[in-house]
Amino acid sequence: MNLSRSFFCNLLVAVVVFAPSVLRAQREDQAAKPNAPAARVSPEDLHRVLAPNVRDLNIDENRVRNHVMRPPHIIGVISDRGRDEGKIEFVPSRPIPHPRMEHHLDVDAFTKALHAALKDEVAGYTMRLRQHGHTIETLEWQWAETPPDGSEGWNPNRLMHVASVSKLITAMAMTKLLNEKKISYDAKIIDYLPTYWAKGPNIGKVTFRELMTHTSGFSTDQTDFESMKAAVAAGVSTNSSATDYIGHYHYENMNFGLCRVMIPVINGNIAKGTNLAPPPLPPALNDPIWDIITIIGYEQYVQNKVFAPAGVTTATLDHPTGGVLAYKFPVTTAGWNSGDLESVSGGAGWHLSVDQLLDVMGTFRRGGSIMSSEAAQDMLDNGFGIDLVGVSTPAGKLYNKNGLWHDAKVNGHTEQSLAYFLPEDMELVVLANSPIGNPEKFFRDVVTQVYVDNIK
Repeated sequence: MNLSRSFFCNLLVAVVVFAPSVLRAQREDQAAKPNAPAARVSPEDLHRVLAPNVRDLNIDENRVRNHVMRPPHIIGVISDRGRDEGKIEFVPSRPIPHPRMEHHLDVDAFTKALHAALKDEVAGYTMRLRQHGHTIETLEWQWAETPPDGSEGWNPNRLMHVASVSKLITAMAMTKLLNEKKISYDAKIIDYLPTYWAKGPNIGKVTFRELMTHTSGFSTDQTDFESMKAAVAAGVSTNSSATDYIGHYHYENMNFGLCRVMIPVINGNIAKGTNLAPPPLPPALNDPIWDIITIIGYEQYVQNKVFAPAGVTTATLDHPTGGVLAYKFPVTTAGWNSGDLESVSGGAGWHLSVDQLLDVMGTFRRGGSIMSSEAAQDMLDNGFGIDLVGVSTPAGKLYNKNGLWHDAKVNGHTEQSLAYFLPEDMELVVLANSPIGNPEKFFRDVVTQVYVDNIK
C-alpha cells in the first residue's frame, strides 16, 4: 500500500482545511448546511482508519488537501442527452443504386463533404479517419484558441474535454474489470456500493448492465458524490407508469458516475464497508474522503488498464496547458476553460486528443491488450457506454458515442466530441469547440448523415 506517514500528516491538515471549503461550495448551490466540526486527530489515528482499507493507490497529498466535492464551475453546465436527442436511424439522402452489391465509404467524397458541412459552422474542429488502425484522412480547421486567447491552431494532438465520450472510456474500464473479476453484467450493484450509503427502494434490483445502458431508473443527472449518494438513498421505481423506472431508457450521467465509485471497490482499492470518519473524525468527512479516494482509484485504473495499453500517457481529468478552449458561434467572446472535472469523472471529465482517442478505440477494438476483440464487440453490441448501437448503413453497422459540454452561465460556450466505430474496420473521431451552426444543429446528426450519404 503506497500510503506514507507523510501522507497521513498532510491528510491531517486536509481534514481541517478542505472540509470548510467543501461546505462553502455546497452552500452556493443548495440550502445552507452546518459547518463540519473541526477535528484534531493524530496521524496514527488516521493510519489506523485508512491503512487496512486503502490499497495500491498513489495518493497526491495536495490533491487530497485541495479537493472540493462540488466546485462552482460544474454547477449549471449542460451535457448531452444520449439517444434522447437526435436521430437514431439514418437513410441516404439519395437512393443507393444496386442495393444488393457490396458498398464502401467513398473516403475522398466523405472528407470533402464533411469539411463543407462544418467549415462555416464552427469556431474550429479537427477530424481523423483510420482504417485497420492507420490514418487515411485528416482535417484541421481554424482555432483551438483564437488569436486573443493564444493563437493555437487545431490539430489531432490538441487535448480537449471530450465530455460524455468519457462514458465510453468508463464502459471499457468497467467491462474489463467485471470480466477480470468474473462478475456478471447482470450482477446487482448494491453489493459494490459503499456500505454506509442508505439504499432506497429497489436499489437491490439495479444491475451493471442497466447502469451502462441508461436503463437503471435513476433520474438525476448530477454526478457529484453527494448527489449520487442522495439518489441511491431515494431509490428507483419499478412501476412502468412512472416517468423513470428500471428497464426504461433515460440518459443520466449518474449511471457512469456510480461506475467511478464502484471501480475502486471492485478492484480492491477500498473496502465497501470502510468508515473513513470514525471517532474522533467528524462524520461529515466521510463523504469528501470517500469521494477523492474513489476518484483516484478510478483514474489510476483507467490510466493503467485502458490508456497505457494504447500508449496514451497524457490524458487528464484537468484542463491541460495548451488545451482547447470552448467558444460561442459565431465567436464573439473569449474562450471558456471548463476546468478540472474530476468531481464529475466517470460520466465526463477526460481530456484527450483525436489521436489519443483513436489509439484507445483501435486498441480496444482489435489490439487485444485492453480486452479481446470478441469482448470488445460484445460490449458494443450490448450498448455499454455508447448512444447509437449497431445502426444499419449500406456498408454495415455503425456505433457512436456523442459528447457535449455547454456552459449555461455564459450561454453558447460549447465543446463537442464524436467517436465512431464504423464498418470496414474504420474508426472516426471529430472534435469541435463551439456549437454547430447558428441556429444550432446537432453535431452527431450532421456528421452521421454525411457519412451515410457518401457510401457508394
